[in-house]
Amino acid sequence: MSLFEVPGWSVPPAPVSQPNKKRKRPSTKGADDVDEAQMIKSAQKNIEKLMKSLGASTDALDEEDAARPPKKSRASKDKKVKGAAQEPERGRKHGREGGEDQPKPQGKAKKEAKAQERNSRNPGDGSQERTESSPVKSPAKDKRKDKQKKQKQKSSRSESVDAHSDAVSHGDTTHTPLVKDKKAEQKPRPKSPSNTNDASQGLTALQANMKKSLDGARFRWINEMLYKSDSGKAHELMSSDPAVFSDYHTGFRHQVESWPTNPVSHYISTLSSYPTKTVIADLGCGDAALARALVPKGMTVLSFDLVSDNAYVIEADTCVRVPLPGSEIPLSADQDNATGTGEGQVVDVVVCALSLMGTNWPGCIREAWRILKADGEFKIAEVTSRFSSIDQFTSFISSFGFKLQSKDERNTHFTLFEFKKIPRKPKTEKEWAKLMSRGNILKPCEYKRR
Repeated sequence: MSLFEVPGWSVPPAPVSQPNKKRKRPSTKGADDVDEAQMIKSAQKNIEKLMKSLGASTDALDEEDAARPPKKSRASKDKKVKGAAQEPERGRKHGREGGEDQPKPQGKAKKEAKAQERNSRNPGDGSQERTESSPVKSPAKDKRKDKQKKQKQKSSRSESVDAHSDAVSHGDTTHTPLVKDKKAEQKPRPKSPSNTNDASQGLTALQANMKKSLDGARFRWINEMLYKSDSGKAHELMSSDPAVFSDYHTGFRHQVESWPTNPVSHYISTLSSYPTKTVIADLGCGDAALARALVPKGMTVLSFDLVSDNAYVIEADTCVRVPLPGSEIPLSADQDNATGTGEGQVVDVVVCALSLMGTNWPGCIREAWRILKADGEFKIAEVTSRFSSIDQFTSFISSFGFKLQSKDERNTHFTLFEFKKIPRKPKTEKEWAKLMSRGNILKPCEYKRR
């Protein structure tokens, strides 16, 4: 008798285990028994199959490109639509025939299917003339030819440009001309002098603009250095490197082009009416524009600056000593009480056009009084932004032995002064030192940092 055999009770049978429906992987060898050679072979086969499939797909794409008809112009389409409107029935038939004969890519087939549906609703189909007037071409070959032509043109241009740049670097530009456009040769445009100079140097438009910006930055640096240091340092710098002088005046000429008026041009027109025997001293003459304009008229112009051009300009530090005769005090007079204008002077007019530069610029005023004849004229043109007080400036110049004759403040950029030399008392070294230390009456020209 079973253990739980109780009347009216029954024991359920044991649950039947159902088989798992999940498919098991076939038993493989252990991790240690895996054949590496077989794995490598199977990987190689898979790579080969992949390469074959890729090659087949690229071939199919090339065939589609070759079979694709070229695009037509808008005008030809309009003409064909008009012709198709005259023969609608024939157009539909030929359109179907042409569509069956020619292999078309998927995108084109969808577009033409939509066009056929529209034509079936509205008479007037231009498919006939499209199929008749558009023979199948091979645009792939044309594209390759165009690419080859473009590559040849680019290579020839780059070779010519490289050869020209090499020749320019060696100083020879006669045998390596740049490749020019045919249209540019047929219709030459007038060029400015700066553009012609850039072209002669073999510079592109971008290179020319970069060169201008660099030249402008160099000019600003030199100009600020000349204003903030004494004339001795500037003279030493320009004597050791004459390119600094030429670079400065090249930038100065470019800057003058943007001014409403040029003080030198004003003095040229004013002094042209003076007698031909007038002797003029131009202190800080730059490129001697005043002498180049007045000397051919028979006038005598003595030009002085930190660097000589071996023609018009005489090298001199005008704030220290101008190489011209003249004395500050009479040689035979009592130096304590007498007043005078000095002796031995030969200059009638002294011009300082934007040349009161350097921290020791008052020395130039002292030299101007020394070399001027009695009642001689002293003309000054200076940038208006340098003045903190014009009255203070004129009284300072008068303390050297000058009298203000006229003042012109009409120009927005410059102020013009005319002084006359008058007798003065001799000064001691302490008095001169005090005057020389007041150079801060004129502010230096400074440029905004970019």
